Amino acid sequence: MRHLTIPNYIKKHDQPRSVLEQRMKLINQNIKKIYSDYPEISIVIPAYNEAENILKTIASLADTTTSKKVEVIVVDNNSSDDTGKLISLSGVTCVLETQQGITPARNAGLRAAKGIYILNADADTIYPPEWIDMMSKPLYQENIAITYGIFSFLPTVGTSRSVFLVYEYISDISKWISKVFKEEAVNIYGFNSGFRRLEGIQVDYFNHSVGTNEDGWLGVKLRTKFEKKLFRVSHPNATVWTTDRRIQIDGGLFAGFYKRLRRHLGVNSIKAKN
Repeated sequence: MRHLTIPNYIKKHDQPRSVLEQRMKLINQNIKKIYSDYPEISIVIPAYNEAENILKTIASLADTTTSKKVEVIVVDNNSSDDTGKLISLSGVTCVLETQQGITPARNAGLRAAKGIYILNADADTIYPPEWIDMMSKPLYQENIAITYGIFSFLPTVGTSRSVFLVYEYISDISKWISKVFKEEAVNIYGFNSGFRRLEGIQVDYFNHSVGTNEDGWLGVKLRTKFEKKLFRVSHPNATVWTTDRRIQIDGGLFAGFYKRLRRHLGVNSIKAKN
């Protein structure tokens, strides 16, 4: 069951940069509470010119309910705004990656990570308090190669929540079709997935074939090499909330839906090598 409205624990962090900067001391303190030099879980976030969003992401992760030891790594991918400054002030680890692109950025984060498990996040996404535990728990089962979760949209241009809710339910159907009849790995997104660090290194990090995506292709590589399963974390409390800017870049809601439908139905998508 999806959320009809945006939960208060998400609204709490969906605030302007100026508001969150006033909470910087608290964010820093909360990050220190979960931090360890020997973390069980590393959360890796690529960021490029995300000064307006990065504190939303970090603040939400700092508000986690997990009892596990965690490190949060943000990879500054040559930002020209205040992204790097805000990362450092928040108390998380900042890694500079000068080679531009999402794949080099994710690879840099994986190289820097020390945790047993890696959780992939993004700098324009807000995470619920139970996300860390829910996304990592299935990885304690040896037969699971990678976890991936569900997400909802935070409107940026006035689209109502009810419209996005319909969009998300239709998207759920197309993802089910991909899982059952096509290729489940197209359902994996880099802002909401998790895997074992050493296994990720053994399959050549996030490097991928031309014409494929780094996130789904990682799932294919892990499943194939280790003969394990993909696992969808579908509990509503694990839902992450991301901005709709990718849809706007694609030309709006309907154009974005068409593009994603083609992807989930296997048109111009990754191909599994089983």
